[in-house]
Order: sequence, then C-alpha cells, then structure tokens
Amino acid sequence: MGAITTINRKRADECLSLHTPSPSFNSPHYFYDRSNQIDTHIAKKPRISNIQSAGKLITSAHSVVPRLRQYPEPGKLRREVHAPCRRKGFGLLSGGLKCEDSGIQEKVDMGNTLNKILRKYAEARDNAVSVLRYVGKDKEVIDVEDEPEKEDVISKGWGEVEIVEDGNEIQSVVSDGNRVPEGVEAPESGAIQAASVEALDLTNVENAAKVFGSMSLGFEAYKKLLHNVDAYYSPRLSSLDSEIKLTEAQLQFHQSLKKQEELKKPGEDLLREPFVVLSEEEEREVARAFSNSNRRKILVTHENSNIQITGEMLQCLKPGAWLNDEVINVYLELLKERERREPKKFLNCHFFNTFFYKKLIGGRNGYDYKAVRRWTTQKKLGYGLVDCDKIFVPIHKEVHWCLAVINKKDKSFQYLDSLGGRDFQVLRVLARYFTDEMKDKSGQEIDVGSWELEFVEDLPEQQNGFDCGVFMIKYADFYSRGMGLHFSQENMPYFRLRTAKEILRLRAD
Repeated sequence: MGAITTINRKRADECLSLHTPSPSFNSPHYFYDRSNQIDTHIAKKPRISNIQSAGKLITSAHSVVPRLRQYPEPGKLRREVHAPCRRKGFGLLSGGLKCEDSGIQEKVDMGNTLNKILRKYAEARDNAVSVLRYVGKDKEVIDVEDEPEKEDVISKGWGEVEIVEDGNEIQSVVSDGNRVPEGVEAPESGAIQAASVEALDLTNVENAAKVFGSMSLGFEAYKKLLHNVDAYYSPRLSSLDSEIKLTEAQLQFHQSLKKQEELKKPGEDLLREPFVVLSEEEEREVARAFSNSNRRKILVTHENSNIQITGEMLQCLKPGAWLNDEVINVYLELLKERERREPKKFLNCHFFNTFFYKKLIGGRNGYDYKAVRRWTTQKKLGYGLVDCDKIFVPIHKEVHWCLAVINKKDKSFQYLDSLGGRDFQVLRVLARYFTDEMKDKSGQEIDVGSWELEFVEDLPEQQNGFDCGVFMIKYADFYSRGMGLHFSQENMPYFRLRTAKEILRLRAD
C-alpha cells in the first residue's frame, strides 16, 4: 500500500501512547515489546530535537512527546482493537486463537472447550433417560449408567431394561422417542412413543398386565388392539373351520363310496360272463331261427309264463328292429329263473312283465292297486316281494322303452332311460304301490318319504331309434348281477344275438 506518511506516523504514535506507557525513545522496547506481542515498528524515526540539560529531556514545542503528554495516562481509557477473526466449529479460532476484550490474542484452552461439549452431551443423555417411564410398582430398576462394563447404548438411541419380578426375568427393549410402532397411536408428550416386548408370555394375562401397565401405552391399549384383531379374524377363522370340516366330511363320504365300489367291483370272470362269444353252432342256430321258413313256427314255449315264441316274434332281435312284449317278458322270466338257480351269484330280485305298470295306472284316478294286488301272492311267486333286494318294472311309452327299479337295498326309486328322459310320475306311482304292497302282504306300514327319487346318470345311451328295448333289458341284466352298466351302443348287435340264443335255449347265462 506504500510507505506510511508523516501524518499516518503521527496517528500511529498517538494510538501507541494511549495503550502503552511512554517509554524513552532510546528504550529497546519501543519498537518491539515481546510481553505485549505487538509490533510497533515504524519505518522511520520521528524527527525530534534532543537537548539534554541537567538530566532532563528538552524537546521542541513542535515535537511529538509534548503532545502525547496531553492525553490521559494508559489504563484509564481503553479501547478495543477490532480485527476480523475466522471462527470455526465449537467457537474455536483458526490456529487455536480467540479474540479477547482487551484486543490481545491469547491461546485457547482446548480442554475447557471439550469439557463444555461433554457436559452438554451428558445433559442431553440424562434428559433422554428421564423420558423413559418404565418404573412400575414393586419393580427393581437398574440404572443403565451405573452398570459396570456395559456398552453405552443411550448414544445409539436405545436403552435395555431388565425387570425382575417373582424370580422371573423379563427382558424388554425400549426405543427412543423418535420412533412409534406401526399401527399404534403416539402417546402424549413426555411419554414413551414406542415399545416392543420380546420373550413375553402373553397367555399369562396377569404378567402381561403388570408389564404393559408400567408403560405409557398400558395394557388396556393392547387389550383393545387384541380385541380388534379377534373381531376381524374370528369370523373368518370360524368360516374356514366350517369349510374344513365340511371338506373332511365330503372326503370321508367319497372314500367310503370308493371302498363300496371296490367291494362291488366284480372280478374278471364276472365281467367276462356277459360278453362270452357265441360259438359257431350257437350262431348257426340263431341264423336258422331268423330265417323266413320259421316265421310261423313256434320255436319255444315258456311253461311258467305260458308264453310261446314264434320265428316271427324272434325276428325283433334282428338288427334295426324294435323289441316286442313277448320277447322282453320271456327274457325277464329267464333272468328270474337264473337267480333261483344260483342265488349266491345273483341278487334276490323280482321282474314284473311289460303289462304290470299299464294295469297299475289303469284306474280312474291313474292308480289302481287292486288291479295288481294278486300278482305277487306267496302262492303264485313262491317267495315274498318284501324279501327282494330290487324290483324291476318295464315302462313302455308308446314308442320307447324305459326301466324303473324299486331299490329296497339302497332305499331309492330309480329311473333309467337310454335317451336321458325323466318321469317323476312313474316314481311316485311306484312309491305308493310299494307302500300298499308292504301293508297288504306283511301288515307293515313303511314310510318311503325319505327314500331318494333317482334318475340314474352316466347311463349307456342309445345312438339310434330302435335299440331302446335292448338297453332296457340289459339294464336289468347287469343290475341283477350286482354290476355296473359296463356296456355301450357298440355291444348292441352282440346282445341281440345272445338274447336270441338264450331264449331259444330258455336259459339265461
């Protein structure tokens, strides 16, 4: 900035005289005083006329010294020295120095500053610990600060509290005041805002109440929360429990049905019997019976039913023809005789002829039990109808044949139609007939109101307009064997030939 002018030098001298004693200009401390650490170096000495007389310093009127003496003595009037100071963190100055009121720079005691910081830290820690209200009635509290050789976890924002009651140790972790558990309302100011309990037996309500009651959230809050959870999940759990029980019951039912089916499942020999291939001789015999030369000839006569079968009647078993009453009735008689020959191999069944149902519904009101009352006497049948497992009733619907079954064994009334038809009236009439028959023949009044009216599904169905009669008699054949209906439309040509062979020999196999 250039050299200091005479005027500036004078002002510097004036300032110097205000803060320091007036030393002799010849003194070595005038230019540099180490004790005060102030460099008062002046580029050039002021011009002063020095005359020594009688040990006194004589100066001119225009010298600097007389003017300095006009000001007060040093120490009576002090002025601060204002200078820019770069301040760092925690009030420290660069280089470890600090500005004092006196304007004199001194070293800062770093230990004192650190002690202040530690005291503030301790106060903050004590305030945080005082916020934790975990002190309960009759509970021993262990101060975290007094525990020897324990990690200082307060600085991490978490405090570990151990509560010992009745010899049982309960460990809990209490968080700081900045975190609140999810789903819990924040408590009032000054209280704990979060708490989680680990290794706590909630099934013991008394212990849970004591522990939670010592905290700001309280046991009632947790009880209310638990009640809300139960109210939300209990209906769903009850519904799931009911569904599980229902599913288990259904599973057991299907398993029992499966076992019954396995028991009812016939062996390979029984399955093979309805499909035994005709020999060449049997085929030639059937072919002769179908010839036109035998149309008017009586081929066979069934003595018990007094039915005669001519060649013309038998030709209904040729492919594409409808079955007539005589052929159906003779075949059903043969099935009855087969069961009498081998009662252990076949079910105890009764087979009504094709005229029974028409006679039963021939009355004015569509029902006439008296018209068929003598059809089932012990003298005529040789057995009681009440002892039969199944009773087969052919149903003729003008141009279509169906089969109805009074299934006493399974307590049901079944209806089988190869075209998938249904007729409730047939089943109601047979239910009424069976009730009257039991009362008339045995004096028993049987209640069939709980019996099932079943339209058998998954039946072998016909794929044309003329095999309904063959399907109907084969339903009766397989059911009387205790077998399922294991055949289809493809077996119809074979069944026609087999039925003709059995009628010609008056023996059903």
